[in-house]
Amino acid sequence: MFIGLDLGTSGLKGIVIDDNQRVLAEAVASLAVQRLHDGWSEQDPADWIAAAQQVMGGLRDQVDLSAVQGIGLSGHMHGATLLDSNDAVLRPCILWNDTRAAREAAVLDDNPDFRRLTGNIVFPGFTAPKLAWVRNHEPDIFARVAKVLLPKDYLRLWLTGEHVAEMSDAAGTSWLDVGARDWSDDLLAATGLDRDAMPRLVEGSQVSGTLRPGLAAEWGMTAVPVAGGGGDNAASAVGVGVVQPGQAFVSLGTSGVLFAASDSYQPDAASAVHTFCHALPDTWHQMGVILAAGDAINWWAGVAGAKASELTANLGDLRAPGGALFLPYLGGERTPHNDAAVRGQLMHLDHATDRDAITRAVLEGVTHAFRDSYDALTGTGTQIDRLIGVGGGTRSDYWVQAIATALGLPVEIPVAGDFGGAFGAARLGLMAATGAGVEAVATTPQIARVVEPVVALQDDFAAAHARYRAAYGAVTGSGALPPA
Repeated sequence: MFIGLDLGTSGLKGIVIDDNQRVLAEAVASLAVQRLHDGWSEQDPADWIAAAQQVMGGLRDQVDLSAVQGIGLSGHMHGATLLDSNDAVLRPCILWNDTRAAREAAVLDDNPDFRRLTGNIVFPGFTAPKLAWVRNHEPDIFARVAKVLLPKDYLRLWLTGEHVAEMSDAAGTSWLDVGARDWSDDLLAATGLDRDAMPRLVEGSQVSGTLRPGLAAEWGMTAVPVAGGGGDNAASAVGVGVVQPGQAFVSLGTSGVLFAASDSYQPDAASAVHTFCHALPDTWHQMGVILAAGDAINWWAGVAGAKASELTANLGDLRAPGGALFLPYLGGERTPHNDAAVRGQLMHLDHATDRDAITRAVLEGVTHAFRDSYDALTGTGTQIDRLIGVGGGTRSDYWVQAIATALGLPVEIPVAGDFGGAFGAARLGLMAATGAGVEAVATTPQIARVVEPVVALQDDFAAAHARYRAAYGAVTGSGALPPA
């Protein structure tokens, strides 16, 4: 058996799979985000440990864990978890969707070495500008930083006692030479750090350490190996078998991601497409990122005083986009805008606009953002032949069909689509523990359903997307539109 732990923004998920990769048990613990100021997003790493204890206890209650051979980790990327020389946490972790470091990101991005070595724009949500912000605004804390860990790697420290990161997550820090798959001394120095502050690097399918004896005894396990694992998106890709060119997935979680695998390093930073290492050796990926996907419908659910599932359950068959228009930039946007300052807009309301109409507008707004990412990825030459859907938002057939229609691609939904990251982490745990090759993770999970585009509505969605692009230009006052 193998365990996968996926540290998400809103919760930690754990699963147990057997040697045939069938899910035997699953458990979830909720997490909250603190937003003390506009653009801020933080979590207390102690909450991650408490959630992991809860999840592991839940798994232990369902199955005998004594046969577990390996553990894999997945987690939300870019978070700045700052430790002192005793591994004590110095401040709450600054999360991936925190945009306070926009000024620092712009300064770093003006240094051509960052795009040249990382293959990416320095986005405000990446880790390096967050450390620059801490250096500028919390110098006493910065002076005490001995180690910088990504969120899942803080869980690893608790599990194994080791400071280790893996390539897919490290690629989102703005400190990794993504082509060489190694830390860059020059980029670290630009933020006042050096290699001593960085964790050791492994590939996602390699062993990073072993479970500490005390935890192993508590859970009825042996000192099993813990795999490098992957950033949430790379782990989700491994979970659904997106490991070869032409394969892609669309993720409807807190954020939205359009992810395509590649067997070569082909960056195009100016497009705001992310080019990162995959969680497997000698493999890379490209992705477009939307900061608020599930977050957008959850925001509207809070305003409407209803559950998101209630809002989407009774929308009926997909229809042409209406007059109401939603720009889902609740905390800025990445692909293709790289705009930390832009904020969401709900536009063109009239007397006929009711709750269902706004719900559809919110879903459509995120769908148009996915079309922006699709255009950006394919504009760089990325090939997408097959698209798999993962994340909690895929429970809404209306939303998935809107995306299929806007992109002109069928969307395949796995049976266990909501556990993509955890399943991928478990698969990486299997590879690390057994030495299995890529063939062990190249298979696609059982597909529950295939959601086809509604061909008759494709022109309507294209026209609505054009209105959406024009609205972005009008709202920002620049007149600039994302690439078609």
